[in-house]
Amino acid sequence: NLSVRGDKGCWCSAAGGLGLSRGGRSPPLRPQTRSRGSRLNIIIIAEGAIDRSGKPISSNYVKDLVVQRLGFDTRVTVLGHVQRGGTPSAFDRVLSSKMGMEAVMALLEATPDTPACVVSLSGNQSVRLPLMECVQVTKDVQKAMDEKRFEEAIQLRGRSFENNWNIYKLLAHQKPAQEKSPFSMAILNVGAPAAGMNAAVRSAVRIAICQGHTVYVVSDGFEGLSKGQVREVGWHDVAGWLGRGGSMLGTKRTLPKTCMEKIVENVRKFNIQALLVIGGFEAYEGVLQLVEARGQYEELCIIMCVIPATISNNVPGTDFSLGSDTAVNAAMESCDRIKQSASGTKRRVFIVETMGGYCGYLSTVTGIAVGADAAYVYEDPFTIHDLKANVEHLTDKMKTDIQRGLVLRNEKCHEHYTTEFLYNLYSSEGKGIFDCRINVLGHLQQGGAPTPFDRNYGTKLGVKAVLWMSEKLQEVYRKGETRDGLCPPPRAHRLPQEQWWLNLRLMLKMLANYQISLTEYISGTMEHVTRRTLSIEKGF
Repeated sequence: NLSVRGDKGCWCSAAGGLGLSRGGRSPPLRPQTRSRGSRLNIIIIAEGAIDRSGKPISSNYVKDLVVQRLGFDTRVTVLGHVQRGGTPSAFDRVLSSKMGMEAVMALLEATPDTPACVVSLSGNQSVRLPLMECVQVTKDVQKAMDEKRFEEAIQLRGRSFENNWNIYKLLAHQKPAQEKSPFSMAILNVGAPAAGMNAAVRSAVRIAICQGHTVYVVSDGFEGLSKGQVREVGWHDVAGWLGRGGSMLGTKRTLPKTCMEKIVENVRKFNIQALLVIGGFEAYEGVLQLVEARGQYEELCIIMCVIPATISNNVPGTDFSLGSDTAVNAAMESCDRIKQSASGTKRRVFIVETMGGYCGYLSTVTGIAVGADAAYVYEDPFTIHDLKANVEHLTDKMKTDIQRGLVLRNEKCHEHYTTEFLYNLYSSEGKGIFDCRINVLGHLQQGGAPTPFDRNYGTKLGVKAVLWMSEKLQEVYRKGETRDGLCPPPRAHRLPQEQWWLNLRLMLKMLANYQISLTEYISGTMEHVTRRTLSIEKGF
C-alpha cells in the first residue's frame, strides 16, 4: 500500500508486474478533479506498462507530462521489492496450506498416465489444471500483447483480473451525471460494524450519482430511517472513506417491525424508490420484514438490495461476507503476538477465545493461519473425550522442540465447555508439564482499517448492487414483484445450511499433527483451461 499526502501534489508510483496498456485509453489526469476540490492524485504504473504502439511508459515520463501540461508538483516513488516483503496475510497462509496439501494428494492419487498438473484455486475450492494448457495460455497472453490485442490479453488473464479491471475502469472514468434521473436511492448500515462497509457506501454513492440518481444516506440504520436521519450526499461527501474502518454512517441492530409506520412515513417523505442495506443477519431480517409489510404499505413496494457485511461470515447467499477477511487478519495478528510473547517461556499453552456467535469460521481459518493445535467450534461437536485427547496431544508436544501450544475456542462452541472451563481443564491435566493463559480477543477482531481484500470487495459489491438496482428502476415493476431473489433466512443460531469452510477442518487437524484419515478429504477436480472458461461472460 502506498500512503502519501501532499499539498496540491501528485504522486507517481511504479509497481511490479507485467503491465497491460489499454491502447492509451487509461484514465487521464484531468484538471477537473482539482476544480472539484481534490488536493491529491495518485497514479500507479506497472513496471511493464506500454502505450498503444508498444513503447514503454515510465514513471518519470508521466511525471514530466503532468508537470509540463498541468503544472502540478509531482513526486515519483518506486516501490520495488518492498512489495515482496512483510508478514503473509491470513489468505496467503491458508492458500499455501491448501495448495500444499492438494499437491501431495494429487501426487498420491496420480497414475503413470496422469498428466502433469498445476494446483490452483477456483473460488474457494482447490482445482487441478493441466500444466501444458496453463503454459499455452501464458504464451497466448504474451502473443496477444506483442500483437497489440489488449482486450484479448485481458480476457486471457482470467475472470478475476478482467472483472477487477472493468470495475476499476468504471470508477476511474465516471463523472457525475449532467442530467438528473427521476429516481432516488437510500443507503444505510445495519447490525454490527464491519470493515469494508465504508468502501461499499463510497462506491455505491458515486456510481449512483453517475447514474443521475438522488442519493441519500441514513444514519444509525433502520432506527435512523424511522427518525428521519436522512441526508442527501454528493460526490465529495464520501471522499476518503475507502480505507476507513467501522461504519461512518453509524449502525444499530434495531429492526423495522419496531418502528414500521415511521419508516414508511420517511420513505414517502423523501420519495425513496430504492433501498440499499449493508449488514449481516439484521440486514437480512430487516429487509424481509419490509417485504412482508408490502401488502399493508404500498410505499414499501420499492427496489431493495442487501450487501452481506459481518465479521462472523454466517449469512446465506455468499461464501464471504464483507469484513470477515479483516476480522481473520486481526485475530491472526493477535495470535502471532500471543505466541511471540512466549518465545522466552517454554511449556506454555494459550487458550484464545474468538468472536463469531455460533459460526466457527473465524476460529477455523485463524487456526490454520497461526498453526493452532485445536479449534473448537459449534458446527463440529466435541465431547470430554475429545478434550482429553487434545490435552494428551499437547502433553506429547511439550516433549519435542516446540514447547508452545495454542488452542482457539469459538465464543459459543459449547454451552458448558466455556473458555474458563477449558483453562481449568488444561491447567489441571497439564500440571507439572505446561501452564496455561487465557486471552479473549473481543471486539479488536472488528479490526481497524479494512484489508485490501475487504476494500476491493466492498467497492465491487457497491458497484454491482447499484448497477442492478438502476436496471430494476428502469424497468416497469408491479406491486410486490421485487420479492423474487431474496435469500432464505438463516436457520437456528444464525447459521447457513451450507458452510464451505468446514472442509478446512480436516487440514487444521492434519497440520496440528493429529492422526487422521484422509478418506474424508475432498480432492480437487481436474479442469481444463480454455478461452471459454477464462471468459467473464461465459465463465460466470
